[in-house]
Amino acid sequence: MGTDVRVLQQSDWDQWYDNLIRAFGGVPESPEERELWRSLTEIDRSVGVWDGEACVGTAGAFSFRLTVPGGAAVPAAGVTMVSVAATHRRRGVLRSMMRRQLDDVREWGWPLAVLTASEPEIYGRFGYGAATHCVNVEVDTARVRLSVPPGTDDVRLRYAAPADVLDACEAVYARKVPGRPGMPARLPGWERVVVLDPESGRDGASPLQCVVAERAGEVVGYARFRVRPEWDTAGPKGVVAVQDAEALDPAAHAALWRFLFGIDLTSTLTARGRPSDDPWLSMVSDIRRCGLRVRDSLFVRLVDVGAALEARTYQAPVDVVFDVEDDFCGWNAGRWRLTGDAKGASCGRTTDAADLALSVRELGAAYLGGVSLVSLGAAGRVRELRQGALAEAAVGFGSAVAPWLPHGF
Repeated sequence: MGTDVRVLQQSDWDQWYDNLIRAFGGVPESPEERELWRSLTEIDRSVGVWDGEACVGTAGAFSFRLTVPGGAAVPAAGVTMVSVAATHRRRGVLRSMMRRQLDDVREWGWPLAVLTASEPEIYGRFGYGAATHCVNVEVDTARVRLSVPPGTDDVRLRYAAPADVLDACEAVYARKVPGRPGMPARLPGWERVVVLDPESGRDGASPLQCVVAERAGEVVGYARFRVRPEWDTAGPKGVVAVQDAEALDPAAHAALWRFLFGIDLTSTLTARGRPSDDPWLSMVSDIRRCGLRVRDSLFVRLVDVGAALEARTYQAPVDVVFDVEDDFCGWNAGRWRLTGDAKGASCGRTTDAADLALSVRELGAAYLGGVSLVSLGAAGRVRELRQGALAEAAVGFGSAVAPWLPHGF
């Protein structure tokens, strides 16, 4: 190849990042965006591929702690900023970066690597499985109403500048993290991402707006959104574009979404990347007019099968032997015995006969409890070697709350 994979140096960041921007279309970012991602880049956890003096590949990792079933915050490499120059496609550049990166993650002692995929077919061959899904919506708010729970009218809403209430909103977010698998605890600096508001990202809409929900003077929820005014000969038909919304209880959640549904001079609400079990979806009068579209979100890769399976709990007792295939990280291949319940788990090597055979990709897909092992078995991706083992394991692996990634990275 004539290329060299090496850890990024601070002095090379601009060239490295320019290669990334070009690979994703070449549209320049605002100075504010660029400086933010410069500050968040973990230089010593990022690699580049160089052909002579030219950077032709990029890949980084963020030091995340990811919520798993049971509420534990597990160290995970948030794989990010992956690109290959168009001049160097199909020359092993991506594979060399994935190899270096997963070896590094193992050395760091982190059991998981996670990513969002620009093209989902790319990462399966490296052992990543689609573990969470989200919904995008386009609601006809002129015809859809919400049925709200008791106490909704007791919640006070007020407008606030997003930056002025950022700490209070982040406190709400932090309280939500342990309760939903797939949510990362936000590291210092990441609070700036959610209020980043370059004009280039508004698509004709207003600057970012924020409303907070309060009860007894305490912030119990928030919504950040933009409004795009539109008119035709019949009158106003503006769009409310919801960026994010979190609340600590049903009444606060309902109050925020009722507000968003009812903003004056609008008739459409859009939101992207919402959880598949978002409570307001059960409040609407007509789900068919909500334009739901489901898509993949977070991909999970078990870097250390034993440590990863021990890190979470199981909603029903499990005692199962997996025969794991892992061609890319051979240290995971072989038989593992998992025993666990809602209190904890253990997982170690075994010579016992296998109950289920699958690849590490399927384990990653099922890991957060949002993808059923039974459904993977029906697709031929999990083989049942002991009758009844598939259903038993599937129940244990499930999650009462749908796993969800609230933002990209």
